[in-house]
Amino acid sequence: MALDEALLESPQKDGIATVRFYTWREPTLSLGYFQPHVDRKLHPASEKCPMVRRASGGGAILHDWELTYSIALPRAHLLAQRAHQLYDAVHESLIEALAEMGVSAARFTGPRQVGKTPFLCFQRRELGDVLAGDFKIAGSAQRRQHGAILQHGSVLLARSEFAPELPGVGELFTREVKIESLIRPWMPRLEAKLKVSFSPAVLPEPTIAAAREIARQKFGNSAWTLRR
Repeated sequence: MALDEALLESPQKDGIATVRFYTWREPTLSLGYFQPHVDRKLHPASEKCPMVRRASGGGAILHDWELTYSIALPRAHLLAQRAHQLYDAVHESLIEALAEMGVSAARFTGPRQVGKTPFLCFQRRELGDVLAGDFKIAGSAQRRQHGAILQHGSVLLARSEFAPELPGVGELFTREVKIESLIRPWMPRLEAKLKVSFSPAVLPEPTIAAAREIARQKFGNSAWTLRR
C-alpha cells in the first residue's frame, strides 16, 4: 500500500500511468480510511490476522486468496477527471477477462443498500461493483492527489478461512482461478479501456525509497492504523 501511494506521485512528476498487481505475504485485514479500528471486533474470524488501514475509504477487506491491483493515472488522462468512468472501465475489462475464462459476472446497478453498513467490503454493494450472481467478487476505491488519481481494488479468487462468509470465484464456479491466468486476458482489455500501453518495468529506487518512508510514517505505524 505504501508503494501504491508512492506510485500516485509518479504520474504527477513524469505523466506516466502505472498498473501493479500483487498478493499478500500473510492473511491481512485492511480497514477503510474512515472505519473505527474497534469495529474489527465485529468480525471474530479475522481477529488473529494483522491489520492495516488503507488510505482510501470503504469497508474492511480480508486479503488472503485474492488479487490486489492498483492503477495510477496522471492528471492529463481523460479518466483521471472522471472517477466513475474509471471504475466502470476497469471493472468492465475485468468482467470481459473473466468471461474468457468461463466466469460470468456483471456490474452492480442497484438498488443501493439500506440499513446498517456491513463491516466487510465484500458484503457491501456500490454501483459498479463486480458481482457473480448475488455475490460480490471485486470492488475498488480511489484516492486523488494534485489531479492524479490512484484506484486500487481486490478480486476475490477463493474463500478464506478468516472470512468464511465470503465465497470467491473458485467456490461460485467450482474451479480454481490462478492469478496468472486472470492477469493474462485482463491486461490487453485494461489497456484498451484506458487507452494506454503498459510495458513491464522495474520500480526505480527513488520510488522504493519513498514507499519505505510512507510505510514508516503510515502503513507500518500503529498510530496511523489506530487513529480512528
